[in-house]
Amino acid sequence: MAKKLSSLDDLGGFVFSTNKDFEFDNNDEPHETLSNSEQRLEAHLDKKNRGGKVATVIKGFEGSDDDLKSLAKQLKTLCGVGGSAKDGEIIIQGNFRDKIMDFLIKEGYKVKRVGG
Repeated sequence: MAKKLSSLDDLGGFVFSTNKDFEFDNNDEPHETLSNSEQRLEAHLDKKNRGGKVATVIKGFEGSDDDLKSLAKQLKTLCGVGGSAKDGEIIIQGNFRDKIMDFLIKEGYKVKRVGG
């Protein structure tokens, strides 16, 4: 059964146009990564769409995808679990929010605890 779309965001960024003169302007320039002290990160716990399992989500990273993936790899290694990194978010499987916050603060990041 096909998933019902509730908004245009569910299309994954696709835009359909019947205008034959339309020119797509791709401004995906590489983002410059801010220094650790300039980063404002948020540490969340999330259970939505995960079958009741908890995940630690770090939001607000501003920088290149390579730097995001590098930080995610450090955090996954620190916690000894899996996870992913995309769209400025790092998702770590399990409840490791305090451990991750301690590590990020030692690395010079400014981290805010969000939620319970």
